[in-house]
Amino acid sequence: MLNVPSQSFPAPSSQQRVASGGRSKVPLKQGRSLMDWIRLTKSGKDLTGLKGRLIEVTEEELKKHNKKDDCWICIRGFVYNVSPYMEYHPGGEDELMRAAGSDGTDLFDQVHRWVNYESMLKECLVGRMTIKPALPKDHREEKNVLNGLSHEIQEDFSVRVVENVGKIEIVLKKKEDTSWKRLGHPLENHNLLIPKKDTGLYYRKCRLISKEGVTHDTKLFCLMLPPSTHLQVPVGQHVYLKLTITGTEIVKPYTPVSDFLLSEFKEPVLLNNKYIYFLIKIYPAGLFTPELDHLHIGDFVSISNPEGNFKISQFRELEDLFLLAAGTGFTPMVKILNYALTNIPGLRKVKLMFFNKTEDDIIWRSQLEKLAFKDKRFDVEFVLSAPTSEWNGKRGYISPALLSQFLKRSLDNSRVLICICGPTPFTEQGIRLLHDLNFSKDEIHSFTA
Repeated sequence: MLNVPSQSFPAPSSQQRVASGGRSKVPLKQGRSLMDWIRLTKSGKDLTGLKGRLIEVTEEELKKHNKKDDCWICIRGFVYNVSPYMEYHPGGEDELMRAAGSDGTDLFDQVHRWVNYESMLKECLVGRMTIKPALPKDHREEKNVLNGLSHEIQEDFSVRVVENVGKIEIVLKKKEDTSWKRLGHPLENHNLLIPKKDTGLYYRKCRLISKEGVTHDTKLFCLMLPPSTHLQVPVGQHVYLKLTITGTEIVKPYTPVSDFLLSEFKEPVLLNNKYIYFLIKIYPAGLFTPELDHLHIGDFVSISNPEGNFKISQFRELEDLFLLAAGTGFTPMVKILNYALTNIPGLRKVKLMFFNKTEDDIIWRSQLEKLAFKDKRFDVEFVLSAPTSEWNGKRGYISPALLSQFLKRSLDNSRVLICICGPTPFTEQGIRLLHDLNFSKDEIHSFTA
């Protein structure tokens, strides 16, 4: 329902994409960007109409405020006057009006529970509902808990995830080399399975270890997880990065990349999944990425737990895998490449068609070419829309001619999956062309915002 008000994420020129299943965005008027909204909230203007008073709101009173110029919405027991926010919402006024004069908590959680509405709408707060709300899904009672083990263990531990069988192996190391007569006592909620939808979005503060230039406008960020923390982002899923900018918490989705292409990268060896890597394009006129780029080594960035709807089961019995990427739409393809070449026994062919504007924009070109030389199942083709006269490769944009030549099955009836990621026009055009080439919906997975 509510969305982070931005200049349109991803921006029209942005190629950073996340998991599929996104909503359509509404073009915002000039002067209605995220930065404009933040300026308005800092201006001192009364956005609630109550001159700074907080009130208790009855259900009957909430129902009265159900018009575009007088719109109150309740989220987790707090009521906000979102009328001033209407023109700043990238999802459009109609999306907000779905919860006008009512409790929009469930609708909010369905669409994007990751948005920090308390921060974004704090100047729009009218007050609380008169009935005490239930605790939010992401509520965690603060309490100190000792583990129930019978002896002390080392702070660090290792986790091994076996995706094929759905098992997790956790290895805890003893502090003292003694024989344990018993493991210990189970804590509260032992063996309790909590559905993901009920867990809420949890953030952990990660330390910036390094940032290295990859192209003229794209950098590789390495973040280290806190001690005793394990986070494995599944193939094809994304996380949210959170920064506080001019007093407001801003959240953006990014897809982590694996380090399997980084043979020349001079970072510490990856131990127990302690490091997470991100390829991020820096937009000088943007709000989030310049702030991210200005962080110093040792500064902290908050990272959420993973989200997304890409399923490993889509690889089952796969024989041909085709990847279509534009710019940083390449990011989800990194883990897909690694998983496919390592874990799919019947795979015959993996092909990547990588679209960029110029040669300088190509991410990890040499690493991809080395991988193609090393593994004969893999092939990469680079397509440039604004090449120099010296360029000998393919030119232009995504088109029927390029795709029909590129998307050739290893066998007439081979099982195929096509993944596509890039700017919205690229992805939408690509999906139309794939359908025109008689690929079915089940053979296509798009990563869109």
